[in-house]
Amino acid sequence: MTPRFRFCINALGMPICSADTNCTFYLDGCGACVVLVAKYNPRKDEVTEFSASSCLTLLYSINFCSVITTEGLGNTQDGFHAVQKRMSGFHASQCGFCTPGMCMSIFTSLINADKSKRPEPRNGFSKLTVSESEKAFSGNLCRCTGYRPIIDACKSFATDVDLEDSGLNIFWKKSDKNPDVSRLPSYTLGGGICTFPDFLKSEIKSHMNGACIAASKEGWYLPRSINQYYELIYSGILSDSVKVVVGNTSVGVYKDQDLHNQYIDISGIPELLNVVRREAGFEIGAAITISRTIEILQQDCEWTSSPNGSVVFRKLAEHMSKVATPFVRNTASIGGNLILAQKYPFPSDIATILLGAGSTVCLQFDSERKHITLEEFLEQPPLNPTILLLSIFIPHWISDSQTGTGLVFETYRAAPRPLGNAVSYVNCAFLGHVSLDESSDALALSNLHLAFGAYGTEHAIRARKVEKFLTGKSLTASFVLTAIQLLQETIVPVEGTSHPEYRVSAAVGFLFSFLPPLSKGITQPGKVLNIGSAISADTDDVCNFPLLSRRETISIDEYTPIGEPIKKYGVEIQASGEAVYVDDIPAPKNCLYGEFIYSTQPLAYVKNIKFKSSLASQKIVAVVSGKDIPSGGENIGSTFMFGDEPLFGYPIAEYAGQALGVVIAETQRYADMAAKQAVVEYDMDDLGPPIITVEQAVENHSYFKVPQDLYPKEVGDVAKGMADADHMIPSAEVKLASEYYFYMETQTALAIPDEDNTLVVYSSSQYPELAQSVIARCLGIPFGNVRVITRRVGGGFGGKALRSFQVATAAALCAYKLRRPVRMYLNCNTDMVMIGGRHPVKAHYSVGFKSDGKITALHLDLLIDAGISEDASPTIPGTIISSVKKYNWGALSFDIKLCKTNNTSKSIMRAPGDTQGSFIADAIIEHVASVLSVDAICVREKNFHTYGSLQLFYPDSAGEASTYTLHSIFNRLASTSSYLDRAESIKKFNSCNKWRKRGISCVPLIFKAETRAAPGRVSVLNDGSIVVEVGGIEIGQGLWTKVQQMTAFALGQLWPDGCEDLLERVRVLQADTLNLIQGGFTAGSTTSESSCAATLQACNMLIYRLKPVMDRLQLQLGNVSWDTLISQASKENVNLSASAYWVPGQDSNKYLNYGAGICEVEIDLFTGAITILRGDLVYDCGKSLNPAVDLGQIEGSFIQGIGFFIYEEYVTNKDGLMISNSTWDYKIPSVDAIPKQFNAEVLNTGYHKYRVLSSKASGEPALVLATSVHCAVREAIRAARKEFANSTGCGTSPLAFQLDVPAPMTVVKELCGFDIVEKYLESLSTYGT
Repeated sequence: MTPRFRFCINALGMPICSADTNCTFYLDGCGACVVLVAKYNPRKDEVTEFSASSCLTLLYSINFCSVITTEGLGNTQDGFHAVQKRMSGFHASQCGFCTPGMCMSIFTSLINADKSKRPEPRNGFSKLTVSESEKAFSGNLCRCTGYRPIIDACKSFATDVDLEDSGLNIFWKKSDKNPDVSRLPSYTLGGGICTFPDFLKSEIKSHMNGACIAASKEGWYLPRSINQYYELIYSGILSDSVKVVVGNTSVGVYKDQDLHNQYIDISGIPELLNVVRREAGFEIGAAITISRTIEILQQDCEWTSSPNGSVVFRKLAEHMSKVATPFVRNTASIGGNLILAQKYPFPSDIATILLGAGSTVCLQFDSERKHITLEEFLEQPPLNPTILLLSIFIPHWISDSQTGTGLVFETYRAAPRPLGNAVSYVNCAFLGHVSLDESSDALALSNLHLAFGAYGTEHAIRARKVEKFLTGKSLTASFVLTAIQLLQETIVPVEGTSHPEYRVSAAVGFLFSFLPPLSKGITQPGKVLNIGSAISADTDDVCNFPLLSRRETISIDEYTPIGEPIKKYGVEIQASGEAVYVDDIPAPKNCLYGEFIYSTQPLAYVKNIKFKSSLASQKIVAVVSGKDIPSGGENIGSTFMFGDEPLFGYPIAEYAGQALGVVIAETQRYADMAAKQAVVEYDMDDLGPPIITVEQAVENHSYFKVPQDLYPKEVGDVAKGMADADHMIPSAEVKLASEYYFYMETQTALAIPDEDNTLVVYSSSQYPELAQSVIARCLGIPFGNVRVITRRVGGGFGGKALRSFQVATAAALCAYKLRRPVRMYLNCNTDMVMIGGRHPVKAHYSVGFKSDGKITALHLDLLIDAGISEDASPTIPGTIISSVKKYNWGALSFDIKLCKTNNTSKSIMRAPGDTQGSFIADAIIEHVASVLSVDAICVREKNFHTYGSLQLFYPDSAGEASTYTLHSIFNRLASTSSYLDRAESIKKFNSCNKWRKRGISCVPLIFKAETRAAPGRVSVLNDGSIVVEVGGIEIGQGLWTKVQQMTAFALGQLWPDGCEDLLERVRVLQADTLNLIQGGFTAGSTTSESSCAATLQACNMLIYRLKPVMDRLQLQLGNVSWDTLISQASKENVNLSASAYWVPGQDSNKYLNYGAGICEVEIDLFTGAITILRGDLVYDCGKSLNPAVDLGQIEGSFIQGIGFFIYEEYVTNKDGLMISNSTWDYKIPSVDAIPKQFNAEVLNTGYHKYRVLSSKASGEPALVLATSVHCAVREAIRAARKEFANSTGCGTSPLAFQLDVPAPMTVVKELCGFDIVEKYLESLSTYGT
């Protein structure tokens, strides 16, 4: 008998009939596809709910499960859920692509908290706590918001929340003293949603006595016992591609390289799900999830008879909660994690900590069972399916108060993120018994387990030589030093391991952290040992500090509803998942799917492309390449004003990552997998070596020309300025690496052939107008034959501008050739490899300055890596220098080389050039301050512009003197943030703490913005509803919201009941290149105001036409309703549609934005880990069109800037191919990376003559304020190097060092010193301790 496969989605029954067993998402840990999965236990009549990642979940694994998506929580038809409403009301969604996953993570946390036995909460609240709410979505990534408003929305449900501390929202004003919970959308305890329908429960009960083993036609096997598993293994029906699974989460790490046509799901074998508690410990089944393991460990902390014996279980649970993400832990099995650690060089935290805890495992060999140590298990050859891991036994370790023997156990990990979702550089677990040696009156260790993993080893190991050496010893500094030296001989990273010295040094730091409480004469980074009790070597962990915020805005009623912090247009449907992105458009009939084949060589002839013999290769429908471009068409994939870029590397691949062709298949998964089967044959003869670095470009004189009108202008006489200087830094260097866009929605397009040789292309693009021209040129057809439609974009940051054309054009070419619809949705790996990112820059500088810090001259030599094509790169020198000019350098000169290399084209990315230029400027200021031994803030203020010098450096954009607000902003920020007091406190902190250091920095912002022409059309329909079209694209920046407000404000002159009611009548339409031409470029932060200006012009045209009708009706009727007015105008044949094309004045299209930011950080000298303690921002928005939208943009861009300056490592191989091409390797800021206290203030600086209703840009400028984090880290490193002046490993002054971008924890640790622990112990040993 073959049982029925069935599940339900949002209470609707769904039979499983697809042969494709995996959801069609890319396999990475972003959290955008999180859903709630509910399982029913008929024997207990109990439902359990957990969050899960759709992209990792095999479809057949949810047999008889209930799945709730965010649309099941609430939707337009049935009404929205409180989670969705609060996410909307707290302004917690921008592009909206991540919002459904956020909602589901939050909802799952709420209902699981509500199931607990905690006291009943206040009415309208959940049992969730504030602390838990900050971690409720810890695995979900967001590139737009900066997380703060999402935290506020989640906190609003917490039983212990103080609503007065809630962030900006639509439910009450910040000035309200006692916010009323009744104003919040109502929440029902337990979630208010039926997560498991009765009909499915009945089906499950009816199948309880069904067949034990299932074999579907799709090859899904579900053995119900070990015997059935082995019957299946030896049945002869399995192919070589069979895959044994529990949660299938391993594909997030080790991607499938081919399709699997058979799966064995062992999650239903009872022996793998047992939990057996014994006095000696407990045994846990290998198929039990990591989340359930954590629960069991926590329960066993209470169950253990010894009050001190629970320390091991508690520490294991705490550490496991930092592994992966909640929605991965909920489906990943504990045994699966260990199997990965056994079969691959998988840097498993779980294997290491269980090894440290002395765990054993039980293995099944056919009919025989063996119990072996975990150490022996890891050392065995890779297991095959004939060997089953059944269970893991964790001993119960206890202290013995009668013998005076204490227990010590500690686990450690050094990872880019504190709360998980990041693989460790090194992990450790240390266990031992400690007793007092009466003869020496010192503490001695015994029964030691010192486990180390992830340091560049095949698997975790025990450092047995170190254990043996330390056993029974009275620990002094010299003994600890010898132990560390033994450790360094033991843990040796294999060749090719990244950051090998860092990993060893961090491991040394962890062992040192563990031992001092047991040692004599060593400054302890931890607590003092209390004999007879279990101890921990924890310091006060700043990572666990609560998150605080202050968000200040000023609303204006001069142009109501302009200036009001209304919620974002369409935000509820973003939260409910009903907002339609390109990939949400239903696939047309006969739709095909495409995936790129790309080059792995930087410069080579492509001789041939073949495919491996595999299951995936059998799914190929067609391969489209440069040979298939129609006659009369061009090999063009992108263009801009400076030149074109080819669609395919044909016949020569010019860089690693260049498209060579497109594989076409019946599903996206088939296409993705088929592309992996491609084998490309290259020929490098007669081509010469590729140019990969800017230094090689200089050697070969490989440059792009910067047009004279775009090349920036120098200021003053640098030679004279240098001569006038008291001091000079003759030569110094800073480098900035690239940054990937990491939009949540990767590049995607859907091309549909239409009648008469035309195409409709749905593209996720910031520039549909130019996409239309590129597609038409490639196909050799008129522009009018191509319609490009963009409704909304799931994050862009510049990456959906020029870089989106390639995907849209490739999809169009394939559709045109095959005469069938073609969809392309790049997986994360392909997107990261092919699309490029921010421009890397290498800057040399020489600077002269006075003794008081006044700079007299600066000369810069800049090398900018543009990649293979011009793209928009010739604009970058101007924006870099514009941002450098935020200080008065006295005189400024530069030599800029825009380098052509065999790398992916670098393109515009949020605050392009300004980000690099601002950093270069602040690095120079910091260097000068270091030379003079003064606080950098003094040097900054000494070199602020006067209005006169501002006009000299910014002649085309300085504006009027009254608009120069930087001085007042900087002073305000320094005052409100208590900068001077905090700087003094940091000095005291650093003097009292050897192993942790803090730094603080305050930086200014001057950002030049430029408005561009924009179209707009406003149409009033016969029922009085209003439809608006603009060229600008909604990418999360609130453009539609501001356009909606502008429409209501303008037409409100004819609305009798207040224009705010008119908002509900306004609908903003998607961009369509054949409906509204000259749509232009959505970039540079000014498209919102340009679109609003065009909308205002169109509205004024309508008012001009409608006013005479209104006047006549008022004479006849008195008060005239909007509906009556429109009805009469229609009868009189008044044109109710107005189009405008707004063009800014040439003398006023450029202006300056001002702001300032302060950041305070703390670094851990053992690991280099960075914690941002506090961030304070003040930003001049002019008169904000929507303070909530602008505040969200400011905070979000600042957090994105933190990613660039600190976290995001864009790593390439020797051929320039990006290898940090997944969420596994590339780390954007997560919720645990934001400032613990984050204060942001949007200033209203009054009237600005040439601006749109006095508004100013907000989307990009604040990103550059994140240089304050980098500068603060520099100060903390300087304090560390001062502490260990002789341990930095360099012959120069310890206070002189180069800190490039990014500055991740590995770099921080290196600059603090890899050998500081050893040097410290040597210094103690010198004095005989």
